[in-house]
Amino acid sequence: MSIKRALVSVSDKRGIVDFCRELSALGVEIISTGGTSTLLAKEGVPVIGISDVTGFPEIMDGRVKTLHPAVHSGLLAVRDNEEHTRQMTELGLDYIDLVVVNLYPFAETIAKPDVTYEEAIENIDIGGPTMLRSAAKNHAFVSVVVDADDYANVLEEVRAGGDTTLETRKRLAAKVFRHTASYDALISDYLSNVTGEPLPERYTVTYEKIQDLRYGENPHQKAAFYRTPLAAQDTLTGAEQLHGKELSYNNINDANAALQIVKEFNEPAVVAVKHMNPCGVGIGESILEAYQKAYNADPVSIFGGIVAANRYIDSDTANLLKEIFLEIILAPGFTDEALEILSKKKNIRLLKIGGLGAAAERKSSFVVTTVEGGMVVQESDVHSINPDDLKVVTDRKPTEEELKQLLFGWKVVKHVKSNAIVLAADDMTVGVGAGQMNRVGAAKIAIEQAGDKAKGAVLASDAFFPMGDTLEFAAKAGITAVIQPGGSVRDEESIKVANEHGIAMVFTGVRHFKH
Repeated sequence: MSIKRALVSVSDKRGIVDFCRELSALGVEIISTGGTSTLLAKEGVPVIGISDVTGFPEIMDGRVKTLHPAVHSGLLAVRDNEEHTRQMTELGLDYIDLVVVNLYPFAETIAKPDVTYEEAIENIDIGGPTMLRSAAKNHAFVSVVVDADDYANVLEEVRAGGDTTLETRKRLAAKVFRHTASYDALISDYLSNVTGEPLPERYTVTYEKIQDLRYGENPHQKAAFYRTPLAAQDTLTGAEQLHGKELSYNNINDANAALQIVKEFNEPAVVAVKHMNPCGVGIGESILEAYQKAYNADPVSIFGGIVAANRYIDSDTANLLKEIFLEIILAPGFTDEALEILSKKKNIRLLKIGGLGAAAERKSSFVVTTVEGGMVVQESDVHSINPDDLKVVTDRKPTEEELKQLLFGWKVVKHVKSNAIVLAADDMTVGVGAGQMNRVGAAKIAIEQAGDKAKGAVLASDAFFPMGDTLEFAAKAGITAVIQPGGSVRDEESIKVANEHGIAMVFTGVRHFKH
């Protein structure tokens, strides 16, 4: 076999003229539609209009042009089937050996902030996916290209042997079905959200590969990094890497954890993360002050960690950052002096994340977690507490400064693995207890880490106290105020302990478990 006829219809016209010119020079007849046909003719590439093949005009603003037996017979006919061959001959139909199609830009359309529903629907491609699927199904005989990056390989094989290899056609067919599945998933997601069905009876998601990773959590595990087609600017998938070696699987998870915490703050803030838990968080009048507090919160654990800032890194802050080993520094940007200082460290990754700064109202998205044989889906936890919603449940109300520290601690504790306890004082964390099997254990870790800094600090708990023992332990350490969800059947026991020790306690009515 050899490729004699190609059907070309593309929205992304990158490289299409040169590709078709090469095919034409190799004796391939080019059939095309609409804007692609016009472009090829303008560039001097011999082209046959689709209407000359179907004997039927393009109608309904181009909605109907390739949905015709003259097209799909040429794509779907099994070449070594005598009955198919007889029918093609009797009907005067010709085979189509190569299909080059990419689809209407649906993702780009719905990404526009002012897109209308009607505009989105009009950019759902029908003929394109149908041709792609027909050609991909019949890949034993038909080559199909959906990605301009494959043009060169296809040309090389056609030059060498007149056709692509079966191995290449299988690979291209698989790519087509991935592409059309992704396209359909994006459309179904858009329509599900429009109709208020974010968790429908079938849940299909699609991602685009950013890069292969050297390995996963451990060297024996394969891994890759993907992004959603409409990922927001202020996400790790939109980061610009300014310096350093490639990100690892663990780097990505830790950096994302740091990013989610630093987004909680309007004021200059710095977050240090280790193994997806914050080891130090600080806020201040400047990013330098915020970093000094985050560092002093736990100068041991920050070593080898990830640092996220919500303001530009300046030279003074960079000079402190360079003094310790860090895997990643992410920020809205770096001054020229800061970039020069930090770039002297060969391996440190410097990531620029757009959209960071003052914390805008965070929109909920859906988080997918796989389990063996399936997955669970939930809304992301973007809840933020309004101080007016706090309920003081003790005899003593928190002071203005205590309330400030309680709200600070509450922003942090929601991002700590449960069971979680965070101690805060002077706009910084002074102790973090994460991932413990009981709440007293988490409190003990946080208080032990804080040492003398626990005295006069406040305590944030991600869930209620099932009994008063955690409060007893906190009181002995000198904790003066507590913020927790409340809601235990034994709340009165905790309230009694707090009152006995003069601790001010507020309930949020909201739990922040993080598994």
